[in-house]
Amino acid sequence: MSDVAFFFEGWEPIVRIVVVGVPMYVALTVFLRLSGSRALANLHVFDFIVTVAIGSAFGRALTATDVTLAEAVAAFLLLISLQYVVTVIQARSPRFGRVITNQPALLYYQECFLQRQMRANHVTRDELLTAVREHQMGSIDDVDAIVLESTGEVSVVRSLGDESALEGLVQNASGASRGDGG
Repeated sequence: MSDVAFFFEGWEPIVRIVVVGVPMYVALTVFLRLSGSRALANLHVFDFIVTVAIGSAFGRALTATDVTLAEAVAAFLLLISLQYVVTVIQARSPRFGRVITNQPALLYYQECFLQRQMRANHVTRDELLTAVREHQMGSIDDVDAIVLESTGEVSVVRSLGDESALEGLVQNASGASRGDGG
């Protein structure tokens, strides 16, 4: 292969990328818009898989001459439809939701780092202190609870109030060993 061919093999591949890429982009935008904001929210594991697969299909369709526009659009439609079906089933079946989605985990509660929960979720004390700082708080003493959400985000709760936002989490963490290490 000559150096020139390595950098430029003519206009045909570039025109193909534009001709295939523009309608693919439009189709993907329409499908994502129709599937709702959930497709673009903080990612659960299944959402992440669909996002990576869509990116892979998009990239392959842009650069591979053996993938037609119809095949790429069908791949998008399949992936987004699967995501939609999973979210509908998840909304109707709490049991299915628990299988497909990580459950939130209480990692810190009432001045105690919950070591068992932290180990089970591969979270260190330093990571929790970082989350406290990211929530513009200077002291762990100002925190009543820290939760690892199902999306992987860390929520820092300043005041427990009636604890309704922690429903189920406190009972699930009650057997966790408490300590200040991590």
